[in-house]
Amino acid sequence: MSPIPQGHASRVPQTSAQAQSNCAAATEQVTRKVSRHLLGFLFLLFVVSFLDRINIGFAGLTMMKDLGLSSTQFGFATTLFYVAYIACGIPGNLMLARVGARRWISFIMVAWGLASTATMFATNATTLYWLRMLVGVTEAGFLPGMLLYLTCWFPSAWRARANALFMIAMPVTAALGSAVSGFILKLDGHAGLAGWQWLFVLEGMPAALLGCVAFFYLDDTPRAARWLSAQEKHTLEAALAEPTDALAAPTAQPASERSLWQQLRSPVVLRFAAAYFCLVNTLAMVAVWAPLIVKGFSAGASNVTVGLVATIPQIVTIVAMIVWGRRSDRRQERKWHLAAPMLLSGLGCVLTAQGGAPLVQLLGVCLASAGSYTAMSIFWTTPDQAFTPQARAVGIAVINAIGNISSAANPLVVGWLKDATHSYAAGLIYSAVLLVLGAVIVATLPIGRGGRSDREKEVKAVPRAAA
Repeated sequence: MSPIPQGHASRVPQTSAQAQSNCAAATEQVTRKVSRHLLGFLFLLFVVSFLDRINIGFAGLTMMKDLGLSSTQFGFATTLFYVAYIACGIPGNLMLARVGARRWISFIMVAWGLASTATMFATNATTLYWLRMLVGVTEAGFLPGMLLYLTCWFPSAWRARANALFMIAMPVTAALGSAVSGFILKLDGHAGLAGWQWLFVLEGMPAALLGCVAFFYLDDTPRAARWLSAQEKHTLEAALAEPTDALAAPTAQPASERSLWQQLRSPVVLRFAAAYFCLVNTLAMVAVWAPLIVKGFSAGASNVTVGLVATIPQIVTIVAMIVWGRRSDRRQERKWHLAAPMLLSGLGCVLTAQGGAPLVQLLGVCLASAGSYTAMSIFWTTPDQAFTPQARAVGIAVINAIGNISSAANPLVVGWLKDATHSYAAGLIYSAVLLVLGAVIVATLPIGRGGRSDREKEVKAVPRAAA
């Protein structure tokens, strides 16, 4: 047998390493291209979606008085929005999987834009209830649909950054909405409309217009994208097909061996849903009640001033989401990057409730907002690992629906506590307790703890990941 030439053995791993590096570089390049093409547009869609969801909070600054609503009635209107939203979330994701993202997202955007605009016709508590339920029905499929859509375009190792860049639409919208809505309310009396009516008109119609644009801009899958070359499609599809086990702890039975029903009622999925339930409560608290909470510790301030002050927590949140999302992807760790901001948000709720000085309370709102939204962007990088691709559409919708039961309950509970105690402190403590409970549940989830893996090494081989 002839001897192996000296240095031959060392050349094989070098060639393999070089091939792996080239593959990682190609994946990075196409992911960056996808980010440039999709994330900006999806961000804009989410801005108008979230604005139509939370503008009821800004409208409440004058609407409650005009319509003679108590805090409990106002909160119940938002609760009914989430009841409709929850009921239609799963059918919405099934429709998206059936007809494709382009057709379904376009349709529901036009529908909810018109429904949100129609809220201007509310004349009392009953009509407001029906109109907010209509907005909930039409908007239900958007966020779970977008979360499913992102899994079709971004490999798991880049998804925390993709989610963060998509979901910063929430604090951006809250910040811009806080400032803009305060000025829109000053249109009170123009053309015979109240300021809150102008709010629904000017913030509802953009959704209907963008729905028409989305029909021509979005593609259902990478394979249908005319803006990707054949090689780029192959590279992206290969990266999407890679297993995500590096970030997931092993389970007793692989998802591929279980039926859809077994996957949906598994203890792991129920724990994901319970953790999201605890988290979403604070998201609803920040989105709906923040303007009124800020007004509470800014006695005598105008609506414009309240709106401008309410932008400060959102600016802090935007920075936190981007930095924390990149850190989670860089370390390929999810569990503690999810639990830590939940606990920080709980601390913020306590400071807002118990802090005597306005600056301390404002700091509390900043922590509550930044922690909860940052945790949400990390959370949605993990549940898809519990499902087969065939069950993912329903699974994500189920977790989102169960979690949003908390969104439905929060306005009613907080509104009732506010009427009973004449303070938002009890509602904030309620949110803090749920956040701590949620962080404990997260600690039990089968999410990877950031141990070094081949997948992580591949990502670290590329110094600049797609953002």
